[in-house]
Amino acid sequence: MAITMTPAAAERVKSFLVSRGKGIGLRLGLRTSGCSGMAYVLEFVDDLNADDEVFDIEDVKIIIDAKSFVYLQGIELDFIKEGLNEGFQFNNPNAKGECGCGESFTV
Repeated sequence: MAITMTPAAAERVKSFLVSRGKGIGLRLGLRTSGCSGMAYVLEFVDDLNADDEVFDIEDVKIIIDAKSFVYLQGIELDFIKEGLNEGFQFNNPNAKGECGCGESFTV
């Protein structure tokens, strides 16, 4: 399954990378957290690791490590603005549920 990103998310990532002044892309990964077990992590990437998968989407490189890729196949990264709130949204077809606070999910 492919990794996808909306144009809004791509523009936001591009602006972050320009503001930062360096970096080859954005790492999308997972960490153990919250009530449900897993939480998304976004980090700038300056150097690739040996087990990284690289996806060039909308002229942005999304980097995912092999362990996280198992749970992120088919994910869509979006950027949403609602009133004064804005942030990345993860549309993950592998997620079976989320905790009540929205911090973590389960597969």
